Amino acid sequence: MNQSSDQAQLKFWGSGTARTLRPIWVAEELGVKYQLMPIGPRTGETQTPEYTELNPKQKIPFCEDGELRLSESLAICRYLINKYGNENTIQAASTFEQKAKEDEWLCFIFGELDETSLYVMRRHGALSKIYGEAPVAMEAAREYVLRQLKVVDQHMLGKRYILNECFGLSDIFLTTCLNWIEAYEIRMSDVLIEYRDRMILRDAYKTAMKINKPD
Repeated sequence: MNQSSDQAQLKFWGSGTARTLRPIWVAEELGVKYQLMPIGPRTGETQTPEYTELNPKQKIPFCEDGELRLSESLAICRYLINKYGNENTIQAASTFEQKAKEDEWLCFIFGELDETSLYVMRRHGALSKIYGEAPVAMEAAREYVLRQLKVVDQHMLGKRYILNECFGLSDIFLTTCLNWIEAYEIRMSDVLIEYRDRMILRDAYKTAMKINKPD
């Protein structure tokens, strides 16, 4: 539901990456109107004086909602669900226990899969001209991904979604990481392949993928 600026005060900066996909996908699931500013990483667009004034981190994704400014994909997605979610879309966790379990999985997915392993592979693979080649680090990161996938695989046996048979934010984060894993040709179990295949059939995902694709 990508809209022009006169229709939406909600604005996302950034496209073309797994991390920029997340808030776009959430917004599409919620049916929220927003404007996308499709700037990319390492293009110089995040380093302009205008963008740096908005986000001194010079990173994407970035979100503006009225006077609120937010960086970090997890913080943005959590905010969107808390403010705009309802029983017909993605709902925020309602109990302390549910919130704790959601946070547990989000921390695991972002920390162990995204940052600790997959982004290490990206740094020393596709971005090796910037960060340098490191074949030992690449292989160690690949093996680390496989160990963490065993944890996810065991948890997902007999489940449709990560938490309580209800689609939620942790599913969005896991799916974006599984996409990354598939692109790196890292083997996944049949359980995780079937799970990911169901997630990417969601209409909101399909729309978000098209919108997130850089021109």
